Amino acid sequence: MQMKPEKQQPIYRRIKEYIVKNIDRGEWQVGARIPSEAELEEFFATSRMTVNRAVRELTVEGKLTRRQGQGTFVAAHKPRSTFLEISSIAEDIKKRGGEYSCRVHLLSDEKASPHLAVEMGLKPYSSVYHSIIIHYDSNIPIQLADRFVNPSIAPEYLMQDFESTPPADYLLKIAPEYSAEHVVEAMIPEAWIRDLLDISESEPCLALSRKTWVKGDVATISKLIYPGSRYSLGGRFATSMVT
Repeated sequence: MQMKPEKQQPIYRRIKEYIVKNIDRGEWQVGARIPSEAELEEFFATSRMTVNRAVRELTVEGKLTRRQGQGTFVAAHKPRSTFLEISSIAEDIKKRGGEYSCRVHLLSDEKASPHLAVEMGLKPYSSVYHSIIIHYDSNIPIQLADRFVNPSIAPEYLMQDFESTPPADYLLKIAPEYSAEHVVEAMIPEAWIRDLLDISESEPCLALSRKTWVKGDVATISKLIYPGSRYSLGGRFATSMVT
């Protein structure tokens, strides 16, 4: 550890300043594990509660990210998604200098429940395509995309290799004209989502619900879930793409 900062402000702020300075100086690189709360507690001769407050606030601010059972790590630059601009998350990450990858958790042909059928203008229990895909920036999960797709709009959806070409890129290509509806909310996700995003049970997430239409028919219903410490949403509008 480096020299302690002078005692001229509350301890939790000095802990935050100490961590941020080590990150800014390059002592702790993106992805590096920082000292544990127990180590920081001993180093600053303070309580675990004080250390936890400092680490928690830096996590909310996007400087750190917690991985359940592993520790606390230096976070990558927190990207901002313009939620009304539907675009390729792969291209967004690459433009920021990140390394994009994804993992397909689910890709299946299912029977639409009565509720989903009404939402998508389908017959109850008719075929609907369902995918759950986790998107990564430099091996850190930043989005879980839970998407239902109308087979009549994208009949070859299930045949795509989404680990090399993400769903949005494929849908952008086959249906460039669309209209969309968006709803954003904060949420504490269910356990299975936390596991896939590698976040703690206390990590809040942003959930973007999106419904798109192509030529008057519902094309997709999606829920895009972002860990709050790793992503933010903006508000620019675009009309040339579909997701």
